[in-house]
Amino acid sequence: MGTGYPARRLKSWCVAPAALIAACTSATLALAESACTEDRIDLRGEWGSARFTIEVADDVAERASGLMFRESLPQSAGMLFVYEKPQAVNFWMKNTLIPLDLIFADSKGVVTHVHSDAVPQDLTPIPGGEGVMFVLEINGGLAEAMGIAPGTQMRHSTVGAAAAWPCAD
Repeated sequence: MGTGYPARRLKSWCVAPAALIAACTSATLALAESACTEDRIDLRGEWGSARFTIEVADDVAERASGLMFRESLPQSAGMLFVYEKPQAVNFWMKNTLIPLDLIFADSKGVVTHVHSDAVPQDLTPIPGGEGVMFVLEINGGLAEAMGIAPGTQMRHSTVGAAAAWPCAD
């Protein structure tokens, strides 16, 4: 919802004469259907659902720096790495100061692998497997604590029309 106004807030000022009711209902429905924004990712699975405020790394330079040199990350925040096409990816923790969980997903936004508690400053490659198009980094330990595992679905504007959980959902 790019406007910054949640649907319930719009509904509260949509109490109006009959001529405006249809317009308010349409505006509320349009916002609900455009649930995806660039700075937010939603996840859902058998464990429930979660929402993270994110930064997107979708070019070579942004992916190369990632979350390096950051001393902290808010609990409900993360970074989404987006690749041009599905591929095998490896991560490492060089110059990364905080432990992270790496959540790897395919072109449909379905989680295929989770690497928990990547060790800060470690140069050991962290393989994500084949066919990775998205990698979500969040604070270390959160994925396990929440139950995020293979099969979890991501919803974000970059996932596209073939998404397992489309934005218009």
